[in-house]
Amino acid sequence: MTGFVRTPEERFVALPGFDFAPNWLEWDGLRLHYLDEGSGPLVVLFHGEPTWSFLYRKVIPRITAAGFRAIAPDYPGFGKSDKPTDPAFYTYDRLTAAMRALVDHLDLREAAAVVQDWGGPIGLRVAVEAQGRFTRLSILNTGLFTGGRSSDAFLAWRRFAEQHPDLPIGRVVSTAAATHWPDEVVAGYEAPFPDQDHKVGAWRLPLIVPIHATDAGAAEMQAVAAALGGWARPVQVLFGDSDPMFTLRVAEQFARSIPGAGDVEVIEGAGHFLQEDKGEEVGASIVEFLRRSG
Repeated sequence: MTGFVRTPEERFVALPGFDFAPNWLEWDGLRLHYLDEGSGPLVVLFHGEPTWSFLYRKVIPRITAAGFRAIAPDYPGFGKSDKPTDPAFYTYDRLTAAMRALVDHLDLREAAAVVQDWGGPIGLRVAVEAQGRFTRLSILNTGLFTGGRSSDAFLAWRRFAEQHPDLPIGRVVSTAAATHWPDEVVAGYEAPFPDQDHKVGAWRLPLIVPIHATDAGAAEMQAVAAALGGWARPVQVLFGDSDPMFTLRVAEQFARSIPGAGDVEVIEGAGHFLQEDKGEEVGASIVEFLRRSG
């Protein structure tokens, strides 16, 4: 069995705006957490690094109020899910397999995938490989790393992560903010990670991003990009305008390369974590997309 730690539940008490009921799936000897709110057509919200389903707490009420069912999982190593302590556990294949297991367990069909940051490579791969389970995509501030040139901003982040295995989660998310985040919100992002043993996944993910075509995961992300090149079903490309890593240029590349994509939609005054900076606006934009494409 994979060695893991489990964040004490008291760490999650009274988090601002996060009063959702937990749901659990046992997978590969681990307990995985996910939110499951509302009823109606399905929307799956894939978080990034080093965040968790807390990131979507402003978006989910907008989605459920509009008559949709919102599912927001925590990857192994994140949020309320169990956190393997072996760095080698964290691979693109394994994280994708965990999310595919959840999708299959819930027997999701005709769902929309909302993806951001690492949620892009993971969620988009699940969507293109799980034939028939996903029919719409909403792509937020993310990218596919296929072994081409990486941005200076990403490489700086990767070097920082490599040098700080006890990753300062609050500092990381705050640095990416385009608006003021209250202390209790920053604490919400830190809640799953009380010590270094709980941060192995958060520390590891920047280091497994393929930066050369021969790196692990590069061929798989190339395959996802190729599949998106034939994706004619509805796609929303929704980016914050103040993200130095995934810029509006990246958004335009998505819009040009996916047949089903409309014009880029821009959330002004939002940084990398646009769901935190402008969560209500992001939620409203996703709902509008779901309604017009439904």
